[in-house]
Amino acid sequence: MPAVRALSRLRMTSTIRAFAAAEAAAFRDLRLEALRLHPDAFGAAYEEEAPRNAAAFAAWLSQAPPDAVFGAWLPGEAAPQGMAGFNAERRRKLAHKGHVWGVYVRDAARGRGIGRLLLGRAILAAREAGLETLLLTVSTAAPAAHALYLSLGFRAYGTEPRGLRLGPGRCVDEVLMALDLRGG
Repeated sequence: MPAVRALSRLRMTSTIRAFAAAEAAAFRDLRLEALRLHPDAFGAAYEEEAPRNAAAFAAWLSQAPPDAVFGAWLPGEAAPQGMAGFNAERRRKLAHKGHVWGVYVRDAARGRGIGRLLLGRAILAAREAGLETLLLTVSTAAPAAHALYLSLGFRAYGTEPRGLRLGPGRCVDEVLMALDLRGG
């Protein structure tokens, strides 16, 4: 029960919400930190995104609902401590699916349930949008993220060998995962 109480306290004290376009600089800083510190966990590269200014990130945040980038703020922290992106497919034959991307929690804020809360918000957005399936990929170099996704009901349906190329002769496999939203 202590873990349940601790998670309940975190829910009461943390704020999980979509980033506003005016918060583009904070989103940019968080995203670039994630890409710089954990290049083996993201499909984007720091070197490709670092030249983009806050205005470019603001345009990214001005997505049409239900798409959003959710952030996590803790009491006393001006900067967001985590993020998770969500996009719903728009093409007719794919409109029953959505994607989670860019999940990241700052090292100092890890182990406090923030990733679970962010993913819970993305799952809620997908359900509210009437989607049937939520998809994501996770690097095999991120076992903690993989375990979190499994605990939330995502199931692996394949592995993409050498899904990310980090440099000459250095690749990481990616696990393809899906959450069936049709049930409870």
